[in-house]
Amino acid sequence: MTDIVGLAGSLNLPSRTRALVEAATRRVTELSGLRGLVHDLTDLGPGFGTAQRATDLEPQARAVFDRIVAAKALVIGTPVHKGSYAGLFKHLFDLMEPEALRGKPVLLTATGGGLRHALVIEHQLRPLFGFFEADTMPTGVYAGPTDILDGAIASPEISARLNAAAGQLVGRLARHPQPA
Repeated sequence: MTDIVGLAGSLNLPSRTRALVEAATRRVTELSGLRGLVHDLTDLGPGFGTAQRATDLEPQARAVFDRIVAAKALVIGTPVHKGSYAGLFKHLFDLMEPEALRGKPVLLTATGGGLRHALVIEHQLRPLFGFFEADTMPTGVYAGPTDILDGAIASPEISARLNAAAGQLVGRLARHPQPA
């Protein structure tokens, strides 16, 4: 089992979303000593969008799905398109049972083309993970177009928020360890 699983909900590679999720996952693993792994939506394969149930997933997609569900904690990131996350990103969670993420610590991140998308974490992601009764960290991290350059965090403010959010996640794991 991978302890910390990151999911970059972007179909583009490379992507700012992937860079943000990787940076957050790396901070969590550095602080905790746990193992981390980051997946992209593309890891789910071309047949992912046609699955109507988790049991319909092809083996590669099912392995990613199972890693997400089995992880001790998640780092989730999505690009924002027209005010929300992409349909394929949401489709992954539509395939999960309502109790699949209950109590699981989750660090929420998002990237977008401008500040008008900054509330996606509060208005889109937090309610989605609230449905699953996941334990979302108080600090979410939204990065705009100038916050990540050449695949690296370029903003001291974003770096500070990542440190705060990663610290919250590690603290939550220490107080409420998940079964192995």
